[in-house]
Amino acid sequence: MSTQDLVSLAAVFAKAGLVAVGGVITGIPEIQHEVVDLHHWMDARTFAGLFAIAQASPGPNMLVVTLVGWRVAGVSGALVASAALMAPPAVLAFAMGSIWRRFRGSRLLVVVQAGLTCVTVGLIAAAAALLVENTVSSVGAGFLVLVASAVTIATRLNPLWLLAAGAALGGAGLI
Repeated sequence: MSTQDLVSLAAVFAKAGLVAVGGVITGIPEIQHEVVDLHHWMDARTFAGLFAIAQASPGPNMLVVTLVGWRVAGVSGALVASAALMAPPAVLAFAMGSIWRRFRGSRLLVVVQAGLTCVTVGLIAAAAALLVENTVSSVGAGFLVLVASAVTIATRLNPLWLLAAGAALGGAGLI
């Protein structure tokens, strides 16, 4: 991969780091759009697989970025993607820290925090919808996703039970 490709990789993840309000998971739709649709570095199914591997692995949610960078440009891509994702929001957080402390307790800050909470929930829902769209391959699997989503939203049932039920249905060949 050329230096220009690494610069493109850095630009994609620097931008994603700045728009991922609430964590990397909220930036997944934008990251996939850039990586799959614009740069054609991989297909949507490969991206979803890398996301699944990252989620199954111990460690931070941002592991998907490292895996995408590695897939695109090997070790140098993994390093560039990871650093590009972390640096801009770290600098922004450092800069905003003093402003945040200055306005602590103000009505404006409370409203901004409430707004950012709503944005974060919406971005997480968008990421979930995108991943479902790229991975659900049958009507039964789609129905299972809808039921699991409804149960998760409506109850306090541990989602691991739903995951186990889905695995059992898949293992039995019912999905």
